[in-house]
Amino acid sequence: MCEEVMERIDLAVRRLEQINLELDRPKDQEDRTKLENYFQTEIAFALMMKQTWDWLEDGALDHADVEELAAHNKAMYLEVLPEYYPQSFCNPVYAVLHLGKELGQLLCCAAAEMRAMIPAVFERDAECFVIRLELLLEIYGCITTSVQDGLEPQVEQIRDILYWYFSDYMEPAMEKMIRSQVVPEGNFLATYVKQADIHDERFLYTSGEYVSENERNVARFLMSLPQEEIDRIAKTWAEGYRLGFIATQKELSKKKTVEVVYNLGFERIVQRAIGYFEEMGLSATIRRSPASLLQGKKFQRTRFRGCIPNQQFDYDHREDLGLFLDKNYVNRMSEVLENAFAKVEKEANAHGGPAVLETFGEPDFAPKNRVEDVLYTEAQRKALLGYTAKAGEITNRYIIGEERSFTIIALPYPTVADRKGVKGDYAEIFREIMRINTLDYQLYQRIQQKIIDVLDQGSYVIVKGKDGNRTDMKVMLHPLTDPAHQTNFENCVADVNIPVGEVFTSPVLTGTEGTLHVSGVFLNGLHYQNLRLEFHDGCITSYTCDNYEDEEKNRSFIKETILHMHPTLPIGEFAIGTNTTAYVSAQKLHIADQLPILIAEKMGPHFAVGDTCYSHEEEVKSYNPDGKEIIAKENEKSLLRKDSMTDAYFNCHTDITIPYDELGEISVVRADESIVTIIEDGRFVLEGCEELNRPLDEMSSERAR
Repeated sequence: MCEEVMERIDLAVRRLEQINLELDRPKDQEDRTKLENYFQTEIAFALMMKQTWDWLEDGALDHADVEELAAHNKAMYLEVLPEYYPQSFCNPVYAVLHLGKELGQLLCCAAAEMRAMIPAVFERDAECFVIRLELLLEIYGCITTSVQDGLEPQVEQIRDILYWYFSDYMEPAMEKMIRSQVVPEGNFLATYVKQADIHDERFLYTSGEYVSENERNVARFLMSLPQEEIDRIAKTWAEGYRLGFIATQKELSKKKTVEVVYNLGFERIVQRAIGYFEEMGLSATIRRSPASLLQGKKFQRTRFRGCIPNQQFDYDHREDLGLFLDKNYVNRMSEVLENAFAKVEKEANAHGGPAVLETFGEPDFAPKNRVEDVLYTEAQRKALLGYTAKAGEITNRYIIGEERSFTIIALPYPTVADRKGVKGDYAEIFREIMRINTLDYQLYQRIQQKIIDVLDQGSYVIVKGKDGNRTDMKVMLHPLTDPAHQTNFENCVADVNIPVGEVFTSPVLTGTEGTLHVSGVFLNGLHYQNLRLEFHDGCITSYTCDNYEDEEKNRSFIKETILHMHPTLPIGEFAIGTNTTAYVSAQKLHIADQLPILIAEKMGPHFAVGDTCYSHEEEVKSYNPDGKEIIAKENEKSLLRKDSMTDAYFNCHTDITIPYDELGEISVVRADESIVTIIEDGRFVLEGCEELNRPLDEMSSERAR
């Protein structure tokens, strides 16, 4: 550890301690200003983090008991926990109320950035720790100088301080993040998992992530399972990764690393899976979800994380970059990302892609839109969309798109059983999900091929809802020039997308049109009521839902979370889910509304808006088990990549599923206008698919009794 950096930490801490003494007036004194309250709060947090640094240095993780570790963990996140957040300067509503809009937003952003000290301290990253201490001191110095001169705090000076802080430290922060993705040596989280004593609950507190009772209960439950059960889960997950390379005829032997993505509490499974990956010749990397805007922090945490202490806090700060974002800053973001990858080009080229253990069953979250939150201007949104496209192109060039793969599996949190009306306890739900994850893929492969054989005869597909579902879609299919050797639909079994159960394609956009409607759906942890999208030539033309009484709020909610601020998105995928077993299990256990899209998409037809399933891999040939080449990898948007990557790719892909009980019809229309029906009134009627109705029949019989 650099001695110079430690000296900077000591100097900063001594100065903060001095300021803290100056601010430490009697609590009953009424002339304390809100600015003094702000700095006392943030300095107290910074000093607590230095105490935590020293505490860890003294071996706290080895000698402290679980309850002491839990108390300290909570103390670090206290300011953002829901019960304390209303009176926190991390809350834009509170900050703006007491400090004014402009200054309040800026200082609230700074307070949120201070929370990135937590992972820095636990990873012993002195540089990341000290820059935040120094940022706090610089802001304090700027404001106190103005106050001493009898002036109001200089808002533009504070804005400049934040701008140059984020601009100056963006490069080292991005380099660390990219290294944590593709370089196994020195990877803090991978080392933590491999060394974790998964039979001692204290391991949960090693990463610094927030630990709730949910994570503790997951760990306890997994401790109770026999080793063979853990092995079965871990092997299903890891084997899906290997099979993904085989299915797409890519060489796994060329790859050296796999990025493991999971949530805190599942370490016993992850530890075993890493062992399976190592048997394949792959070293694991684990990347933490960004805690700082320096690394691209967003509302949705898509990498390793613990419990999210307060999703409203994350939502309130989702667009904080809007305080100072300009064209120069956006250009620098692209340059920094390019440079970060260039420094680890060899390792990035040898990276195989992610293996994701997704979780579900956490309490619902309905975000509140606050007028005090920072929001991007239209110009800033446009600039960021350009950056997103550029970032996708850079990433795809270094982590070679044509050579990488992935796998993803989903498991529940204990809180899945807490919701009113759920049938069964956590153990029962967990085992049922594992049964779904390990269904006989060969059976589904045979049945799905019968569906594909009929679909490949069609010019287009009709999808209609029933019983209040207003879906009425016409989906155009690519023409097959050599039907004996070509297919439009991929026969998807349990490789990259676990569990089994779908056939999917990238439709032709021109002529694809109609209404897509679902009465209720969870997408990326957010609930949408009566989601309705209208399409013309395969692209969204209008959209709404019933989440809010105000129609404009409904549109804004969808634009931000489904369209990702694009003015429109194309249909990138049309699929028919075949996993009726998962559907029936969800109905019996009353957990359908909690299932992630990974399972829900197998429980009925679905449409994905955004990029195709073959984004950046259009030139890679892939084949179904019957030997036919899948040719439907393009649409009119992705074809634009030859001239403009920005116009071709949207860097998002959101699946929206119509459940069987809202499904009236799926039929294939041939060139001669003859029709073959695959599903009618929520049941498979195509010959050869009778086995898929068996779970539905059993459910009907049970209900009749």
